[in-house]
Amino acid sequence: MSEDFVVPDFGSSEGTGRHLAIICSKGNLDMAYPGLILANAALGEGVQVDLFFTFWGFDMIMRDRADEMAFSPAGNAAMRMGNVRMPQALAPAPGMTGLATRMLKKQIADLGIPTVPDFLEQIVASGGALWACKMSADMFHVTEADLRDDLSGIINAATFIEMTDGAQILFI
Repeated sequence: MSEDFVVPDFGSSEGTGRHLAIICSKGNLDMAYPGLILANAALGEGVQVDLFFTFWGFDMIMRDRADEMAFSPAGNAAMRMGNVRMPQALAPAPGMTGLATRMLKKQIADLGIPTVPDFLEQIVASGGALWACKMSADMFHVTEADLRDDLSGIINAATFIEMTDGAQILFI
């Protein structure tokens, strides 16, 4: 949130009439980016976007957790170090999560992709809406003060389903 983002003008303020709803349920760094990338791409095409954060997806919108999201190679059979597939026996070894997280963050930064908090700021600046799941907030004892300032609100799942009626829904 340290930068000002330029919101592109694609020549139409009316949008496409399309709507994409993304349910973000994972708190791992590698599971955060697919939803953010898809939301950003959709906004660039004039599609209305709503992101709903539930369960471990709350890590993306928590003030004290978003910058500390990690990537664990454990259980990821596709994990590679360069061009070499990493043996699964090494994945749970001490220090591997930290090493894998640093490697992934470096690759993301080298490509000029924003951090999770900055990406969310860019999505909101482009017209996307961020919603927190009421049940998850209650379960984790989270209040609005614990969450990002640009969050649209804490709502229950039924409200989100109603407000995204007719939207394409992705669960990540």
